[in-house]
Amino acid sequence: MKVIIFKCVVLTFYICSVSVYGGTNNKEPVLEKLQAQQQHFRGEEHNPDYDHEAFLGQEAEEFDNLTQEESQRRLSVIVDKIDKNNDGYVTQEELKDWIKFTQTRYIMNDVHSQWDNHKNLENGKLSWALYRKDTYGFMSDDEAKEAHKSDDSYTYAKMILRDKRRWAAADVDADGLLAKEEFISFLHPEESVHMKDIVVYETMDDMDKDKDNKISMDEYIADLFPGVEPNEEPNFIKSEIEQFKTYRDKDGDGFLDIGEIKDWILPDNFDHAEAESRHLIYESDSDADGKLTKEEILAKYDLFVGSQATDFGEAIMKHDEL
Repeated sequence: MKVIIFKCVVLTFYICSVSVYGGTNNKEPVLEKLQAQQQHFRGEEHNPDYDHEAFLGQEAEEFDNLTQEESQRRLSVIVDKIDKNNDGYVTQEELKDWIKFTQTRYIMNDVHSQWDNHKNLENGKLSWALYRKDTYGFMSDDEAKEAHKSDDSYTYAKMILRDKRRWAAADVDADGLLAKEEFISFLHPEESVHMKDIVVYETMDDMDKDKDNKISMDEYIADLFPGVEPNEEPNFIKSEIEQFKTYRDKDGDGFLDIGEIKDWILPDNFDHAEAESRHLIYESDSDADGKLTKEEILAKYDLFVGSQATDFGEAIMKHDEL
């Protein structure tokens, strides 16, 4: 009975905490982002929201309720900022630089916002104890371990243990504290080379439901498309099954091991900004000269911004400051 009461109290606190600290879903955000990248650049089941976020960053969602004319007007001014040499063309390199800028701005805004939530730093650094208390409240590391032992699906305890493991990986100087630069790696491990192993481990942990240290076809499909069975007929399921068999499962044993997961989620020499900029030019370059005019971009405005628009003034101002 005590365990049940304890879990009910923790669940109530968890619901309150996610409303304060930014919400959550069933999938780790880092894994969700990396999976979306791999699916998007295969050119199947094109997801325009992915392009909007890459081009506009965190302001993409603020483009709601704009008319086509207003979207194009705001996009026109952004294009002028992307065209750094003012020659009337947006090159692939200029577009790549802009995408990197929007991604960096999103990450740094997120880091600054979360860092400022924590007071009582130790010599300008954040301790795990303070972070855990501010983020998860009363639950200690030991309590999280015990709760996780009694129920492996217990999300709240799992989040604490995952974050503690990630914290240790981000703590480069191993002093038990995170400087702000290390905190960037903690919040966005996919952006740091030294955090790649922890991202792969978290992916395995997230997808491996039967805990046999490998990902089956069923686990793979269930994670990408919750609620859809592998034997169902939709083309996107068939496509993913083919991807799994042909490209993901390199040794053909029917499972993904840790190395195969790394090759999938974090392929060598993959540059998100490079791939996205090439994709946008390919989709918009009507005269096939390898660069875009403003007219070509505006003609494909829905690819870049759709029916949504950036926090226009802030985006332009911050780009000028960069």
